[in-house]
Amino acid sequence: MDTILEEAIVKKLVRYALDARKSAYAPYSHYNVGAALYTMDGKIIQGCNIENASYGATNCAERTAFFKAVSEGERRFCAIAIAGGPADGEPADYAYPCGICRQVMQEFAGGDFVVIVAKSECDYKIFCLKDLLPSGFGGGQLEL
Repeated sequence: MDTILEEAIVKKLVRYALDARKSAYAPYSHYNVGAALYTMDGKIIQGCNIENASYGATNCAERTAFFKAVSEGERRFCAIAIAGGPADGEPADYAYPCGICRQVMQEFAGGDFVVIVAKSECDYKIFCLKDLLPSGFGGGQLEL
């Protein structure tokens, strides 16, 4: 899948990710993350981080967006925008997806999936998942 996103779509995804930060539940880290997942059909599904006092039960914004989308029947994705920073301010740095989120992206989207990390609509970086997760493990390795 060769996914080239128009700049207007990238900026819209970033705007949605920044907006999703407002819904974050981060009483422990005070670090709000928002994600905007873009389907092949042009839908945008937002997600935010949801913390828990038992830190292992915390869910990242990216996985929230994916799980929400999959639970609603979506299975084809082309991009995600991620924005994170202090709860009381704007993002000062790029929020890269953690390893678990990269694995979930691999499961549902594959190596050519586009990952946008953003500080603002004008300050972002774009990667392919295969560059963030080289030699990614997927369902193909489990087929006999």
